[in-house]
Parts: sequence; C-alpha cells; structure tokens
Amino acid sequence: MKKNVVVLDYGSGNLRSAERALERVGAQVTVTADPEAALGADGLVVPGVGAFAACMEGLRAVDGPKIIGRRLAGGRPVLGICVGMQILFERGVEHGHDAEGCGEWPGVVEQLAAPILPHMGWNTVSVPERSVLFDGLADERFYFVHSYGVRDFPLAADSSPSPLPKPLVTWAEHGDRFVAGVENGPLSATQFHPEKSGDAGAQLLTNWLNTL
Repeated sequence: MKKNVVVLDYGSGNLRSAERALERVGAQVTVTADPEAALGADGLVVPGVGAFAACMEGLRAVDGPKIIGRRLAGGRPVLGICVGMQILFERGVEHGHDAEGCGEWPGVVEQLAAPILPHMGWNTVSVPERSVLFDGLADERFYFVHSYGVRDFPLAADSSPSPLPKPLVTWAEHGDRFVAGVENGPLSATQFHPEKSGDAGAQLLTNWLNTL
C-alpha cells in the first residue's frame, strides 16, 4: 500500500518539486488546500519559500495552523520544509518585521550571523543519536537556500527533567550554528530542501514515509 501524502497548497513555492520527490520515493501525493484531505492523509508536508510573514499569511488563509494543530493533537505526522519548518516556531523577525508563527515550538527565526548571505548550497549536518529521519545519513550533505534560521532552540537545551521527551535536533553551521532539522513525535522538519538534495534527500523522505 502506498502512503497517502498531502502537500499543503497555501500559495507558497516548491510545491511541484516536493510532489515529484515524494512520488519518486513511492508516495501517493495530492497537492491541495482541502482541509479534509489534509487531515485525513497518512502524512502532511508543509513546504515554504520566501518571507516568513508572507508564508504565515498564506497559511492562515487556508486555515493551515489549525490543520497542523489538529493533526498533531491526533498524533498524525507532519513534515515542514524550509520556511515550512520556520513557521512552526513562535516568531519570525525579518527585515524589522516581527511576525507570529504557528507556535508549535518556542524559538525565534532570525537572520543568520554569517558574513555571506544567503546560505546557498550544500552543507553537512550534525545528527543526534537515535535519529530516525537521518538514519544512515550522518555523513551526507544537504541543499540549503536561506538567510534566516533558528539559532537557539530552548526545548533542546539541557534543563530540569520533564515527562516529555526532548526533541531530537540536527544542527548545521554557516557563520554560526542553526537548526537544520527537528524530530518531535509526529512533527518533523528540515531547514534544507530534501527534494533538491539528491540521493540523501530521497533517503530522508523515504525514512519519513516509513514512519507513517
């Protein structure tokens, strides 16, 4: 049985490349903003390119935050890609504009502290132990295109014990360290583009499909 995946269409780019990449690794893919289809699918992919605030505006127009929240409340997998990862955090500060995100994770999306922006091209990542998303991919390179990212992830920091498991965070460096990937129960995300990352990206998408 092929896994049924919806790529959420809220006016952002890279929809078709995400669709093709998922189809290549064996998913049955629908690109739609229909809430029933998005809620009922085995997996939901939230892509995103461009500015944080504009993506949030488009997402709200199709009730995206509510769809994401309802899926996660039911333990239904969601994968955010690039700005689709960023909007899962509390806030995005871009060009002096402070925009509210979905708030699934604490943290602020801000400009990377790097001498050259955007961060464009292939980069390695630092994968945590027990990662499922990056299984077999610890030494691979992935394709990034961004100037903004999450440089501090409070939930991943060492703190007082909690009954909830801490998210598994994959980091990368460009100027300084930033979040390259997160695995947090049914919610996963990557800052890079797996659909543009060749065989490594295809394996990551396969790893995610296998969790559905």
